[in-house]
Amino acid sequence: MLLTDKYVDKIYGIITCYDRMIIQGYIPNWSHADAMTTYMKLNGIRIFDYPGFSQPLTEQVRQNAEKIAQENGIEMEFIRKLHAFRKDDRIQKIIAETGKTEGLVHIFSAMECCNTYKPWHDKTTGKTFLKFDQSKCLHYYFYFIDRELGLCYLRVPTWPPFRLQFYMNGHNLLAHKLDKKQIAYRMQDNAFLEISDIETAQKLSDRINPEGLHKVLDAFARRYSPVPESLGLGYTWTVQQIECATDIMFRKQEYLEPIYDEIIRTAVFTVKPDNIATFLGQRITYNCTKEIGTNYNQRILGTRIKHHMGDVSIKMYDKFGCVLRIESTCNDISTFRVEREVQHRDGTSDIRKAPLKKSIYSLYQLFTILKSANYRYLEFISSFDDHSSGRKKLDDVSRSLKEKERSYRGFNFFDSRDLSVLEAISRGEYMTFGMQGKNIREHLPGVTPSAMTRIFKRLKVHGLIEKIPGTYKYLITSLGKEIIAAGLTIKNLILVPALTS
Repeated sequence: MLLTDKYVDKIYGIITCYDRMIIQGYIPNWSHADAMTTYMKLNGIRIFDYPGFSQPLTEQVRQNAEKIAQENGIEMEFIRKLHAFRKDDRIQKIIAETGKTEGLVHIFSAMECCNTYKPWHDKTTGKTFLKFDQSKCLHYYFYFIDRELGLCYLRVPTWPPFRLQFYMNGHNLLAHKLDKKQIAYRMQDNAFLEISDIETAQKLSDRINPEGLHKVLDAFARRYSPVPESLGLGYTWTVQQIECATDIMFRKQEYLEPIYDEIIRTAVFTVKPDNIATFLGQRITYNCTKEIGTNYNQRILGTRIKHHMGDVSIKMYDKFGCVLRIESTCNDISTFRVEREVQHRDGTSDIRKAPLKKSIYSLYQLFTILKSANYRYLEFISSFDDHSSGRKKLDDVSRSLKEKERSYRGFNFFDSRDLSVLEAISRGEYMTFGMQGKNIREHLPGVTPSAMTRIFKRLKVHGLIEKIPGTYKYLITSLGKEIIAAGLTIKNLILVPALTS
């Protein structure tokens, strides 16, 4: 039975959708050194004129960025020291100050590493060509709020081959779809806290339209990176990094907290490498070189457990104390093998298992793969024994309680005096006919009548005993029986044997 079935009365529902999505855009004719060499030769450009060919293009990107900043009344911010601050935090602050809900928010610029090419002459073969190189160039980060995609950014370099990086969040896209269907929801940051029609929301999330996304990305590229269009070239879009989140939305924080603590601590000791491979749809073979492991982190926002295998990982954490999130992340989607048509060099093709293509047109198939991984993990943690009710009872009995402005301390199972009291009231003769203070004092030498009165009051406040109506006697409650049995088990089966040895 899944967690969602066990606690159906405590949750609003479960929703799966893409979360963080990073998409890379590249120009096919310039995507690698050989392609760029061919392009230059076909256009009559000498290989060693590559720097001279690139410089005007750099100026074109810079002038376009300055023009956009001027049109939107934005002053570009140059980041002199990388990692000095989080760009996302700065953007959220700007949004809060300006109240923007659509359009360009801010532009950052920074000198960052980039892949490029350099002219090369091979003396042994006599051939001149471009070869791969790494350098630094100015990059622009255009942060904007799109009506459908929400907050996004496009990272634009100022030097060929002008590889773009685009970021969006799938939760914002689903929120837009819910708005169009007039489905009510509550959302905080990148998590849904409640959705009025879960079934319809999931159907909307499952409907992924790569063609529509392709058109939107091309429009962003034309706006912020005008070089390819001016040369009659276009971008191809591939998935660089993807996250798929399955969120279980609990009605209250106190419903999730005890369950989550129990699950995450059990998972730390239970999940093995072969389990991780199963969750992620992978196999461990004799020649497997992928690193497999589990990380447990305590953060300011809470705790997180992460299982990884190569470029794929699955993690579990809580959002805002009321959303249990299981999230699959992939940095190389070709890790997954699927049944698809494979083209051969001789022009033939057949259907066979092959690595998933990195194109954005694989997003629908990829969603099915990652969603299945999340549900396999959900099934696994649902098999854990639920000790949350026992933990709550223990907390209630061991902590101090107040009644009429007076505090009564809890019971400590490692305190010999507390265990002596519990042993005394659990004697067989008192289970049926009840007990009074004078009966218990026979088993607790040195306890005065007034001290016994306070002990009985403490037992009553913590729900371990209850008074028999119309008498001066008390009976042990069902909670008291459970607590006493647990306390004596700890003493007789664990503490005493351990200390004796």
